[in-house]
Amino acid sequence: MRDRFTFKLDATDGAARAGQITMLRGTIQTPAFMPVGTAATVKAMKPESVWETGADIILGNTYHLMLRPGAERVARLGGLHNFMNWQKPILTDSGGYQVMSLSDLNKLTEEGVEFRSHLDGSKHMLTPERSMEIQRLLGSDIVMAFDECPRADQPRDKIAESMELSMRWAKRSREGFDAGGEHAERAALFGIQQGALDEELRKISAEKLIDIGFDGYAVGGLAVGEGQEAMFATLDFAPGQLPEDKPRYLMGVGKPDDLVGAVERGIDMFDCVLPSRSGRNGQAFTWNGPLNLRNARFAEDTDPLDNRCTCKTCGTYTRAYLHHLVKSGEILGAMLMTEHNIAFYQQLMQAMRAAIRKGEFADFARDFRRGYLRQS
Repeated sequence: MRDRFTFKLDATDGAARAGQITMLRGTIQTPAFMPVGTAATVKAMKPESVWETGADIILGNTYHLMLRPGAERVARLGGLHNFMNWQKPILTDSGGYQVMSLSDLNKLTEEGVEFRSHLDGSKHMLTPERSMEIQRLLGSDIVMAFDECPRADQPRDKIAESMELSMRWAKRSREGFDAGGEHAERAALFGIQQGALDEELRKISAEKLIDIGFDGYAVGGLAVGEGQEAMFATLDFAPGQLPEDKPRYLMGVGKPDDLVGAVERGIDMFDCVLPSRSGRNGQAFTWNGPLNLRNARFAEDTDPLDNRCTCKTCGTYTRAYLHHLVKSGEILGAMLMTEHNIAFYQQLMQAMRAAIRKGEFADFARDFRRGYLRQS
């Protein structure tokens, strides 16, 4: 039987890494970008269209799926893969971030978080054990440990207290995952490093996670408003505190130049709602920087969104037509723009993997920044 989870580094170039994660449902080429399928769908895209962009894995959201349609219902319907017709790997986040973001609706204790649904006000309790159960019911391939994500602008003692709580929850997540029977034999569990922007706290967090033992490790608590400069400063040390032979996942990132900078610093996996959300709002990402298709200057522009992009949108439709769809509020505009953005992100990851394998990543990153930051 194929191993449930293996990670192999094929090449390194400075801190940048190219490799492969092999799981029962398929192989994930790294660095990898995971489109976000919050509620069992990447918004405005069919699952088969997401697959055609080159995505090896998508992300599902524990918090949203537990509330609607419910993890138990998804399990009765054959699991998340069958429910949404996606047969490649799925990573599910733990639900912790969403619960914490609803701070006016929750109550935090050592046991977990009691919160009210943003949908109907009903009360729920989310604990490390319940998070593991929900992700098992969904049939997740990569399960995330339950954690708390503190704001980076809090006092250091509060950040340290939050990090220590997350590490206790990480141990309970490990125990809860291991008690999951057959699912634990097929899936992988990732721990989440916390500590905000503090190098010492992140080192303590990493050591505690390594002592527990996980299949992969996420850098959590970034991309929450601290800015790119502070994020990169943290990534200058945080990935190196984690095991070299395990994948490193930066949660919730980000813009294309964020991805390049993070890969430069040793990150292997990403997720972000930005390409799909921006597509629905008329913004396209290109090799020359982002384009706002609402702008009147595109009304008679017969070029594709991006001459270098190989997606179906760029191969078929003009900027003028997309401008018309976006300005008219047509659903097709959101669909085509999202398809392009997801495809662009996958092409960017593919280009980074190729540059790392050739030992040319520094040149690639320099050239990318020169082109991407140019006014287009």
